[in-house]
Amino acid sequence: MCNIIFSWVLCGLTLFMLNCSVLAAGGGYTVADIQRMGLQANGLLQAARSQVDIAQAGVTSASAFPNPEITFMAGPDSPRLPEIDTGPSSMQRQVTVSQPLENPWVRRARIGAAESGVEASRANLEQARADLAAQLRVHIYEFLLRRGLAEMESDIFNLMGEIQRRIKLSVESGEIARFELIRADTEVMTAASRKEAALLNTERARIALLQLTAGTLPAEFDVIASLSDPVELPSLEMLRTELPATNPEIQRLEAEQDRARLRIDQERASVLPSVDILYSNYQDRQFTSNTAGLSVRIPLFYQRRGEVDAAVSDAARVRETLDYRRYEIGRLLESAWQAMEIARRRVEMFEGGIVKEAKAALRVAEAAFRLGERDFIEVLDTQRVLRNARSELLQAQFELQAAAAEIDRLRAHYPQE
Repeated sequence: MCNIIFSWVLCGLTLFMLNCSVLAAGGGYTVADIQRMGLQANGLLQAARSQVDIAQAGVTSASAFPNPEITFMAGPDSPRLPEIDTGPSSMQRQVTVSQPLENPWVRRARIGAAESGVEASRANLEQARADLAAQLRVHIYEFLLRRGLAEMESDIFNLMGEIQRRIKLSVESGEIARFELIRADTEVMTAASRKEAALLNTERARIALLQLTAGTLPAEFDVIASLSDPVELPSLEMLRTELPATNPEIQRLEAEQDRARLRIDQERASVLPSVDILYSNYQDRQFTSNTAGLSVRIPLFYQRRGEVDAAVSDAARVRETLDYRRYEIGRLLESAWQAMEIARRRVEMFEGGIVKEAKAALRVAEAAFRLGERDFIEVLDTQRVLRNARSELLQAQFELQAAAAEIDRLRAHYPQE
């Protein structure tokens, strides 16, 4: 008895390990798994991360102090008068050190503008992540949609094949005319064509997912998800409240607005006089001279009016763009929410009765056809009604998931890497 139990346990562990190995080799992946894989491997995100690094390097550059300048000059004296009057010739050397004193208001504004550039780059990266995650989610459910349509067309092809065999037997026995068999052959070929097209569309959707994940998915992967997955989102009022604080594009434009404002401060502070500290050491055969002073550049004739006006205009452009995009993104949220609600009602309508009634009608038509009470045309009509209903249901389920993905994109909600 113990040996039998041990054998069963060993078999169970073996099957578990085999299932785990199948999943690891490319079996099933959840929607979040595929999104994470795409976010880690996509080259466009790597480029966006590099932009953040570049912006952070810009902060380092903006925080640097100006370097001093050292000038060294040397050369012989060439007397123009007799040596008895000037003394013997000698070598002279001069070293001059110049250190700019940076305007603190210019420095503060420049560093602040660079830091705002970092925030804008991070918002760009967040936008790229949200866009890619939403795109992956839509493509995943499009793959499930294509696969569901392919399964539906396969069922129809099998049904048409069964009816064709029954009609062929009836024709051979002389019960019905050969014309019915020709019609059945045509319907089988049409169903086979639709089935082949649906399978090819499924492969196209699979290839699109492989492309978005940069080939990190195995070629024969499977998705652990369904078009009927529940969609759970906050209420519309909560989404309206949180959207301005979470939408990456609004955050980027706000960072650009801060950068434009600080650029105005920088240009206006640049009008103030700039000062350099000077120190000079002069030596010749007879004398050593140490002098210090200041060099002041006074903006007397040109006070950077053009640069200030350009900065003001750029700030106005960013502010107007921000106001418009806030309004537009709010409308996009409303539109996506309405699309989601419409798709949800369509799903409920088809799942609630239309598909069930169409299936029941097809079963009745098939039974009547087998008993000889109905002809082939009625089976075809009920089959087409069911096909249309199933197609509409699958399309409505996909539209529901796509609308939810758009809402998550707008609020930058996605699985983290």
